[in-house]
Amino acid sequence: MRRVPHSNSISRIDWEHTRAFQSLVVRSALIAVASITIFYLVEIYADSLRDPRYLDGWLLTAGMAAQVFFHIATKRLSLKARERWRSAHIVIGCILIAAFLSHSNFALPDTGVAWALWGGFVLITLSGLGGTYLSWSLAARRGIDDDVLSGDLNARRTKLASNARDLIAALDDQVGTEILPQLPHSSWIADLYHKRLRDFIESDRSFPFYRIGSGARLRRMTNEIDALSPYVDAQHQEVLRVIKAIVVEKDRLDGGRILLWLRSAWLFVHVPVTYGLIVLVALHILLVYSFSSGSL
Repeated sequence: MRRVPHSNSISRIDWEHTRAFQSLVVRSALIAVASITIFYLVEIYADSLRDPRYLDGWLLTAGMAAQVFFHIATKRLSLKARERWRSAHIVIGCILIAAFLSHSNFALPDTGVAWALWGGFVLITLSGLGGTYLSWSLAARRGIDDDVLSGDLNARRTKLASNARDLIAALDDQVGTEILPQLPHSSWIADLYHKRLRDFIESDRSFPFYRIGSGARLRRMTNEIDALSPYVDAQHQEVLRVIKAIVVEKDRLDGGRILLWLRSAWLFVHVPVTYGLIVLVALHILLVYSFSSGSL
């Protein structure tokens, strides 16, 4: 009978959830401290009778330049290095929101170029926050880590389905060869698999709607497995543990697949708008220093 490592079960997801939550708390604290620091420095700058728009404007420009450098640098990095850079990219992006609010003085623009800049930055911010939420929430709630994203997800999902089919086929053979069958434990497990689990393990039909009720589906399936376990003998309880590990791992790989899909779709919005905004920022700087003294 083929076995699936039990180390990739719910306990691993709980650990990944805890680690992701701790990381989120640290990043949030860093973003809050940096944002408060920006507002404080701008206030000091204004008290020195200088135009604070130059300070927060150049901070905003420097931050955007760092974000572009991130996008270029990650193309040559390993997966783990890209994940670290991506975390830095998210933190810097959130800090830039404070610089943008300070630079706009919490007011709407009054010229065409200013509206274009404002709209571009708002669009980048919204797409960035949306992508960050989807990425972090999926990673935390599904235990998605580097080993999921680095492998061939389709091949691994196919392998899981093959393991499950072989496991159930072995059970069917046991049922058919017993001369004096006892309690039909194998039949119960096979019935549970065919009626309640097979569609999830072997098909892709739920992929477009993966985010809708996916946690409830996983809980329902694992609860049904746990509910049957007390009524079978020790050998068949081990079979149920293997099936449960397959279900949990399949859910984790499905989460990795949708995460990769969302990242790819998100880039088609986030990256083009970013480069368009860089052109507008260069034009904005040129106009500012053309019609002012530009003194700091």
